Amino acid sequence: MAPEAADAVANFLAEAGALGVVEEGDDAPVTLRAFFSPGTDSTDLGGRLERYLDELRALAVPVGPGTVEVAPVIEEAWAEAWRAHFRPLPVGRRLLLCPPWELPPEAPADGREGARLLVVIEPGRAFGTGGHATTRGCLELIERALEAAPAGHPVGRVLDVGTGSGVLAIAAARLGAPAVDAVDLDPDAVAAATANAARNGVADRVRVELGTPETWTGPPADLVLANLLGAAHVALAPALARCTAVPGRLVAGGLLSHEVPAAVASFVPEGFRLVEVTEHEGWATLLLAREP
Repeated sequence: MAPEAADAVANFLAEAGALGVVEEGDDAPVTLRAFFSPGTDSTDLGGRLERYLDELRALAVPVGPGTVEVAPVIEEAWAEAWRAHFRPLPVGRRLLLCPPWELPPEAPADGREGARLLVVIEPGRAFGTGGHATTRGCLELIERALEAAPAGHPVGRVLDVGTGSGVLAIAAARLGAPAVDAVDLDPDAVAAATANAARNGVADRVRVELGTPETWTGPPADLVLANLLGAAHVALAPALARCTAVPGRLVAGGLLSHEVPAAVASFVPEGFRLVEVTEHEGWATLLLAREP
């Protein structure tokens, strides 16, 4: 399928009960491989996925001529097969993302591995292992935003919108943010992010709850994180601005490269200016500043 549709289909598979979803191929076409428990009705699942792909095509989403294939995995390996795709991943200057089954053998008690900070993520049914280009771009800009906070305005509070597995919120805490709020519409994501925060020893600084930027009633954050899709950024720009302190910064990920101008144009009227753009594999992440 086309890369533009991969996130939507991956989300559908996760909601259908996938234990893990792996994206294969950096360029078009992209293949998604999802793993389900042995009791799953593969005929029903395949039919539902075909109908969903047809719905995306009807909405002019560039799915492409992708086909659905269902195949059994060797019984004794089904629960572990997808894990082989996730390996420790250095990101930016200071972070090392690890699944819990691939921890360095001598990981220090304080979560440091050499000069890097460990962020241990068990994705479960929530999006975000750190391997996707959108997540990597967000993590790089989070690191830079925390290091380059305006003089006299250090980052005291972070808000992660659509937290998924909690990887961005946890990384912000590991990088020194003293208080991180994280919201998501999916109860599975809230549960996964809460468990991952505890796994990383930051449960005292990362608070996860059901919610959206529109329903957020907490104080504006010095740094807002939003790894969403391009259309969501355009639609949510006023709500994200309301969640961002003045002065404050916003890391906006999940944009295809050609969506950057429209996204920036939606944030400028809300008082933001573009500070930096980073790109990986056709996906762009923005660092925006909201200033007096």
